[in-house]
Amino acid sequence: MSTPFKTFLKSGHAPTLFAAFLYFGFSCCIWVLNGAMAPFITEEFKLTPAQKGLMLSIPIFAGALMRFPLGLLAQYIGRKSATLVEMALIAVAMLFGYIFVNDFNDLLAMGVLLGIAGASFGVALSLGSGSFPPKHKGLAMGLVGAGNVGTAVSVLIAPPLAVAFGWRNVYGIAAAAIAIPMVVMIFFAKEPPDRDAHASFRDHIACLFEKDGWAFSLIYAITFGGFIGLTTFLPTYYYDQFQVTKVQAGQLTMLAAFMGAAMRIVGGWLSDRLGGVNTLTFVIVTVAVSLTLCGFAGNNLQLTTLLLIVCFAALGAGNGALFQLVPLRWPTTTAVAGSMIGELGALGGGLVAPSMGAFKQHTGSYAGGFFLIAGLSLLVLVMMRVMQTRWTRTWAEKGGRARLVPAT
Repeated sequence: MSTPFKTFLKSGHAPTLFAAFLYFGFSCCIWVLNGAMAPFITEEFKLTPAQKGLMLSIPIFAGALMRFPLGLLAQYIGRKSATLVEMALIAVAMLFGYIFVNDFNDLLAMGVLLGIAGASFGVALSLGSGSFPPKHKGLAMGLVGAGNVGTAVSVLIAPPLAVAFGWRNVYGIAAAAIAIPMVVMIFFAKEPPDRDAHASFRDHIACLFEKDGWAFSLIYAITFGGFIGLTTFLPTYYYDQFQVTKVQAGQLTMLAAFMGAAMRIVGGWLSDRLGGVNTLTFVIVTVAVSLTLCGFAGNNLQLTTLLLIVCFAALGAGNGALFQLVPLRWPTTTAVAGSMIGELGALGGGLVAPSMGAFKQHTGSYAGGFFLIAGLSLLVLVMMRVMQTRWTRTWAEKGGRARLVPAT
């Protein structure tokens, strides 16, 4: 272990950082279960393209809508306590899937319950980074955010488990597995000291009334919305577009999702040094270019996979970069601000599957969906570059780095 990394770990509470990472990783794994098992579910229920899009989007929408309430709860009962409440609810939700999912309507209800796992984001990042100083928060949030690797684990292991035991039994396995992060959270994590217990309700939700909160949410709609939306959709895309097996579709998706999760750490680390705005600029350009090329790749499986890996690497780095900026902008209400931004941003991910399906249905190709996301990425880039001039005059250094001396 390098000396700088040892210094980083000693600057905060490393066991809490690990507990937050594990909690977020398991939550991400469970959140995308329906996407990971989509080829099996589609085959059993004979779903139409519209039904597939709805099934894949509901967990994302539900998870996004649950993030802000969980963040607000965490601000009052503590982040550690909020994670334990959520994980208990996840276990109950998985038991519902194991016992009661017998038709398409039950499947939609299960999608809503999967959203409970998707609510973990803002609380996990705030819990893990809360004891670290501002100059290290980008790396701390990047390490916790790397729990996105749970999406890669899900699409890798859920299909083989579904083959071996049946896809409904995967819910039961998930209900038992959530006990692991719960035990770690109980015995190793502690509530960080950075919560402002005296802040009013208005202070906690102030980000809802500020332009910066909405600007960050639009950026996050591209980075994380793109990440979770594409991760959920890609098993179906690979299975339909390239006629690979259900297990192979999950393995190919895993390559991209794993890269996105790993690069979140790099994005946070780079942002601490180069600035979140500078890092995001490079990220968004890379996303736009790679997705545009995906649209032209057609039926070339190897080229499409390579381009998606590049795209996911950029998306992951962008997630880390954005959340290097959040605690700089809202230092005492990071959990709520992060949850609000995560909520609105993740809603963008819920539009990916329906959009891709609509282009396929009406044009016979998924290319239009890739072009649409690329175009929206560039529009968000222009918005960010306009707003960053004010950011660097008020709460951040040039390029989006942390201020060494608070602005007066």
